[in-house]
Amino acid sequence: MPRPLILVTLAVSLVLLASTTVNAHNITRILAKHPQFSTFNHYLTLTHLAAEINRRQTITVLALDNSAMSSLISKQLSVYTIRNVLSLHILVDYFGSKKLHQITNGTELTATMFQATGSASGASGYVNITDLKGGKVAFGAAEDNDGKFDAVYVKSLEEIPYNISILQISQPLNSPEAEAPTAAPTLNVTAIMSKQGCKAFSDLLIASGAHTTFEENVDGGLTVFCPTDPVVNGFMPKYKNLTAPQKVSLLLYHGIPVYQSLQMLKTSNGIMNTLATDGAKKYDFTVQNDGEEVTLETKVTTAKVTGTVKDEEPLVVYKINKVLLPRELFKAVPEKKAPAPKGEKEVADGPDAESPSDDSDDQTADDNNGVGEMDGGRLALVALSLFFGVGMFV
Repeated sequence: MPRPLILVTLAVSLVLLASTTVNAHNITRILAKHPQFSTFNHYLTLTHLAAEINRRQTITVLALDNSAMSSLISKQLSVYTIRNVLSLHILVDYFGSKKLHQITNGTELTATMFQATGSASGASGYVNITDLKGGKVAFGAAEDNDGKFDAVYVKSLEEIPYNISILQISQPLNSPEAEAPTAAPTLNVTAIMSKQGCKAFSDLLIASGAHTTFEENVDGGLTVFCPTDPVVNGFMPKYKNLTAPQKVSLLLYHGIPVYQSLQMLKTSNGIMNTLATDGAKKYDFTVQNDGEEVTLETKVTTAKVTGTVKDEEPLVVYKINKVLLPRELFKAVPEKKAPAPKGEKEVADGPDAESPSDDSDDQTADDNNGVGEMDGGRLALVALSLFFGVGMFV
């Protein structure tokens, strides 16, 4: 292949890659453009289904406007039961408005996220889509609907083939199984850590009283970074030198008040606030990734995520290989300097670099998300530069 043609092909590929990066879907932002779906949008966030939708590459959301949602809310279901009901409205396949009218034999059963929960028995996790006469398309839960359909297709809100499709339907889908009372998940943070090699850290949480803050945040979403037992045991001499409030702040520094799956951590590099964040006391750190490796940088130390203890939304607990040291409590590691001239002693970064500091001045965290990362705009610029450069060879 001639060199100019190779460059053109590369330029086109980069433009396509940039377009793909820009079009990554976010259900919350999409629905925010449609105020009449604000209640539906709110409950997708409250039940953590929004994060599930955003993680999937192929998905169809059967959206309910505020009027349709009011009929569901009037049943006074728990938030965990509402999650099951709304899961039935999320199809794990792509159905654009055009595809609805091109269903083979006019009817199709398709799996939903309710089926993926493992709580649905038989066909209760499936939805029946049928192309009716007169151009109407009907939807109904597959379980014992006796040929009756709960809702019809109203309009398409947004489609990104073949990634995400958001279609409005007229009414909620009825499913006795999805609406069955659902108990809140029993997610005892300290008990989970104690059984998975993080007992020492769990014991510190309980002894300090910090465990109550972790437990209060579980329902709204919680990510915990747990140093393993050998790491905590080795850190104890420094820990004992902290005051009681400093101990609590240090422990809270290991929690983020949102659910962050491993994939989300890999794609949302940047500064993260923690349970210890309080106004001017930032207590934040930076998440970075290099391929499959995720690190947490605090300006004092860098810890690596070494494993997953528990991942059951809304809670995820990771093992890390170091205690996270906030710059509010410990001296920041100085930047590397040029080698000292011969005859002069070079000061090493020893234990003093991690000793408690009286200097509480905040240092600005590094906003750089790592060399080698490019957003869609930069890729597009590179592609255009290559494209116009081809003219020199043609």
